Formats: sequence, C-alpha cells, structure tokens
Amino acid sequence: MAKKINEIPAAAGTNVTPRGAYPHTKRVGDFIFVSGTSSRRADNSIAGVDIIDPMGTKYLNAEVQTREVIKNIEKNLDKEGATLKDVVDVTSFLVNMNDFAGYNKAYAEFFDKETGPTRTTVAVHQLPHPDLVVEIKVMAYIKNRE
Repeated sequence: MAKKINEIPAAAGTNVTPRGAYPHTKRVGDFIFVSGTSSRRADNSIAGVDIIDPMGTKYLNAEVQTREVIKNIEKNLDKEGATLKDVVDVTSFLVNMNDFAGYNKAYAEFFDKETGPTRTTVAVHQLPHPDLVVEIKVMAYIKNRE
C-alpha cells in the first residue's frame, strides 16, 4: 500500500501565497483572472505525492493534484466574491498527457461539460517544482457589484 506524504492539511482559513512577484487574482471590470495555480498547500506541501516503495519512489497523482488545484482556485475566487460557477475559461498545463484521464476525472467533479467553462489543455515540459504535474489558470466573469 502506498504511503501518503505531504498530507498535512492546511489550517482552516489559510491560503497559499504566490511564489513570485504576482497576485493570485487580478480583477479587470467584470472579469477575474486567476494566475496559474498548483496543488501546493499553505504549508508548502504538495497534494498528490505518494511514496510507493521502501526506496522512496514517488507516485505523482494527477487526479489528486487536479482536485487540490481546483480547490485552491475556488479559494482565490472566493476572495473576489466569485465561485467556480463564474469561471468562463480554463487553461490547464499537464507535464504528461498520460495523466489526462485522472485530470479529466477530477475536473469533471467541479465542471459540467454542457454548462461549464471552455477549456484548453496543453502539455508542458515542466512546472516550477518537480513534484507538480498539473497547473491550471482560469478566467471568471461576474457582474461588477459597484
């Protein structure tokens, strides 16, 4: 059985901070842009990393990472008064397209194919940490409440 690592839950109410000189969200009129988001948690652990043998071999689980990414996006949207239902466009980055099925399964838990956002999924050579296999950025639309 795989040993789970990096499973320390983030404290309630804490959010992941950006790893560079950029905001997680940017509001422009009725649009909210959410920067590329990973499965990194507030304590800097990464969801979806399992040790599968005594030698320390890692299994990077795209399904688990995708779920955590979308939860992180949800938290960032909430700070702007938006929800996942307000998302109109998604761009996803996968390190390995062989992970597409797991990514797609987790994605479908949050978005419906008939009424959900448009989506583009591309393969990339790597992401900012070697344990990351999924990154997602979104654009949401909510009528300006001012």
